[in-house]
Amino acid sequence: MELNEIIKRISQLRTREKLSARELSLRIGKNEAYINRLEYRKNFEPSISVINDITQVCDSSLEEFFYYDIDQYQNDKYIIQLLKKSKPEIKQAIIKILENS
Repeated sequence: MELNEIIKRISQLRTREKLSARELSLRIGKNEAYINRLEYRKNFEPSISVINDITQVCDSSLEEFFYYDIDQYQNDKYIIQLLKKSKPEIKQAIIKILENS
């Protein structure tokens, strides 16, 4: 994932949780301007540890953060949970439906 997408994801999570950049910075134990500088690309990248802290504060996970389509993560996760409980013949029927769509 490229830096601009990482920054966009941080902003998405922060906005979803209705946190200001300052509040998120403080909650992850950083200087109050940390997230603001990051979002305005002030020449530094967050470490995976910082991203993990952000996801925890924003009631998320690293899996969701790095998911290819963060907007569809919850739906896709739910579908997978349903599929795990499904009988093999149901799974085969779903595969055929999806292949033909």
